[in-house]
Parts: sequence; structure tokens; C-alpha cells
Amino acid sequence: MIEAARRQLEHLLAAVTGVLGRHGALVLTLAAGLVPALLLTLAAAGVYDAVVEEDGVAGLDQPVLEAALAVRSPALDSAVTWLTNLGGTVGLPLIAGAAVLALCWWKRSWTPLLLVATAAAGSLLLTVAGKSIVGRHRPALEDAVPPYEYSASFPSGHSLNSLAVIGTLAYLLVLYLHSRWVRTAVLAGAAVFIAAVGLSRVYLGHHWLTDVLVAWTLGLAWLAIIITVHQLLHRRNTAADGGSGPAADEAGRN
Repeated sequence: MIEAARRQLEHLLAAVTGVLGRHGALVLTLAAGLVPALLLTLAAAGVYDAVVEEDGVAGLDQPVLEAALAVRSPALDSAVTWLTNLGGTVGLPLIAGAAVLALCWWKRSWTPLLLVATAAAGSLLLTVAGKSIVGRHRPALEDAVPPYEYSASFPSGHSLNSLAVIGTLAYLLVLYLHSRWVRTAVLAGAAVFIAAVGLSRVYLGHHWLTDVLVAWTLGLAWLAIIITVHQLLHRRNTAADGGSGPAADEAGRN
């Protein structure tokens, strides 16, 4: 399915390029990335409005927390805490750093470092800005699993940062790998990890469900922008070099 979608997109871009020239293809690439980013940003705004008005999807916050409380156990609490730490301020940088080093060495390119660093910086900025602007309180400490956290709740930094960083790594691997099945496995693994980290925040009582939902929508919007910019630069470099030669080869590796 992924390979078929990629081929269809390539055929569409080739057709647009033939009709409008290379600038038309760049415009189409820009629209294909920024339109989803805009829609996801609007979705995040909708979640924010629901939280402010205390209606809509925000009505799920307390029931979901109560459901988490009902299934907790010491063993499960320990396992989920270990999982959530993988998406935290220590675990995620270690995972990303190791992956970036391996990708940079493999492709002999600084592109993985630049993209992942940009993804991390942007997601961190969104997290800090969101927490400062909204200033939402986390669930009560008696409903949380220690160690406790005291910063603002909205959005979930673990969820946002995990999606941006792991999503960027998955995007790079999809570009670099040739096997359709391996690509599918990479995307599925990234999706499971991102979902697990986000849901772990709710299970542990460290965030409300809507904190995670808005983090996912903002993270997807930011990821769409990163991918769009990279694709635009890739196509511009390829077109400038006539589709062959060192510059195009480097763009293809990136």
C-alpha cells in the first residue's frame, strides 16, 4: 500500500511537472504538506477550545483517567513507568542520538542530524509555549503514579516530542530502505511506540487525555512541515542539477 501510494504520487508529480514545469511540481509538493499541517493545527485548536469550554472531547478526560485507575497494579505501574521514560528527557535523546549517528554513518550525510535536531527543537518550543500560554493543571497527585510532575499539563511534552522525533526517524528510514515490508514494519513500529508513550502519560495520571491528543495533532502538523521542506529542497536540488550528477545523487541519499 505504501509503495503503491508512493508510485502514484511520483506519477502525479511527473504529470504536473510536464504541464506546469518544475515550479508547478514544487507548488504541488508544498500544498500536499502544508494543507495537512493546517488541518492538523485547526484540529489542535479545536481540542484547545474543548478544554477551555470544558465540553466536547474534554468530557472524556475524567472517565479515561478513572478507567486507568481501575486497571492499575504495582507491576503494570512499573512497566508503564519504564515505557514512558523511553519518551522522556533522557530516554528519547538517547534513542534519537543512537539512531542519528547510525543513519549519518550509513548514508554519509548530515541530513538525519539536521532533520531530527530541527524536529526536536520545534517540538520542544511548541511544548514550552503551550504550557506557558495555557497553564493547565495536571490531574491531582493522589491520582498519579510517582515520581510526580509539577509543570503545566497542556500539551504533553512526552507525546509531542516522541511523535516529532520518532516520526522524523521513521520518515528517513522509509526514504532509505527499499523493502516494502521493512518500510511497513518501520511505520507500524513508530506508530505503536508513539501511541504507547502518549497513552502511558494518561495511565500514569501525569496528563489528561486531551493533553495527549493536542500533542499528537501539533506533532503531526510539525512533522508534515519538516517533511514538506525536506522534499522541496530535495526536488529543487535535483531539478537544478538536471536530475543527474553529484548534487542529484546527494539529494537522493538525503
